Amino acid sequence: MTEEQQQIRDLAREFAENELRPHAEEWDREAHFPREIIGKLGELGFLGMLLPERYDGLALDTLAYVVALEEIARGDASVAVAMSVHNSLPTQMILAHGTDAQKERWLGPMARGEMLGAFSLSEPDAGSDAAGMAATARKTDGGWILNGAKAWVTNGGFGDVVVTMVRTDAADDRRGAKGIGAFIVPTDTEGYSVGKKEDKMGQRASETVGIAFHEMFVPDDQLLGDPSQGFIYALQGLDNGRMGIAALAIGVAQAALEHSLAYADERKQFGNPIRAFQGMQFKLANMATRIEAARALLHRAAAAKDAGEPVSKLSSMAKLFASEAAMYVTTEAIQVFGGYGYVKEYPVERLFRDAKVTEIYEGTSEIQRTVIARELYR
Repeated sequence: MTEEQQQIRDLAREFAENELRPHAEEWDREAHFPREIIGKLGELGFLGMLLPERYDGLALDTLAYVVALEEIARGDASVAVAMSVHNSLPTQMILAHGTDAQKERWLGPMARGEMLGAFSLSEPDAGSDAAGMAATARKTDGGWILNGAKAWVTNGGFGDVVVTMVRTDAADDRRGAKGIGAFIVPTDTEGYSVGKKEDKMGQRASETVGIAFHEMFVPDDQLLGDPSQGFIYALQGLDNGRMGIAALAIGVAQAALEHSLAYADERKQFGNPIRAFQGMQFKLANMATRIEAARALLHRAAAAKDAGEPVSKLSSMAKLFASEAAMYVTTEAIQVFGGYGYVKEYPVERLFRDAKVTEIYEGTSEIQRTVIARELYR
């Protein structure tokens, strides 16, 4: 890494160690997200890492971003996923497809942590088949009227602005990718409502909610780009998002490895620390190797994005491999701790729960394999 990237990593690591890790167990137990953390992330520049300086961003490269996000996830995965969604999806979609006026209006406050962004694509009946969405927008004087329900929205409850995709072509009965628009929606818009907060297995502090639109008026200046291309914008954004989730998964795995190394050194059986036994040595070696392989693949994807290369294949590979590595490592971490790994007193139980969803959100492992296979023939 460059000196600047190392400095960013060290800053993120210090923040995670001091501000996140000491509280992660409590936040998980109470399923509570400390909103003040968003302000602190904004003050440090972590909510505008990929934005130009003119919008109060840090104008960093993708590698610096994923390195920082990994460190935040080592401290707490729930904070990391809020940071990942905000940086990877709504801010980048506005930057890529917004008008100058939209960028000026939204990106500065989002970079400073004054506004937390969310992304809304899935629906109760449209998950992996996201193009099968039913939420609609109909044109009216000066804007659009949105109706429908969206599901699994990270930051949708306590966030400030959501980039949401809805069907704009009422005549399109194919439920395909065409005729879908992307809209920038402040969460205090009349007609915007938040459903129940999901009671999740892992990453419990991060709020995941359903949201609904009922005759919600959105002015024309909050339509993002072409009203028929919103789904395409979303897929492009997910290339960024999948790298973010890969970084998050690696951070969770790294934390599990560190706890395992410390425990294997302290725990004694048959008169020796358990790290002295070959079976344990092999286990720790496999864990460390998968983490390094996942990190190398992610850094390759980040470098490709910074070089302007196509990244759909590499970002899906990174997300697939890192999420499965995280599940492997956290499962093995519980085995290292034995019975103690199965109880909430020890952190690896929480890390195991936090790791699982990385195989599901922003495209399941099955969807990642489909994307990769398709890209191999291009």
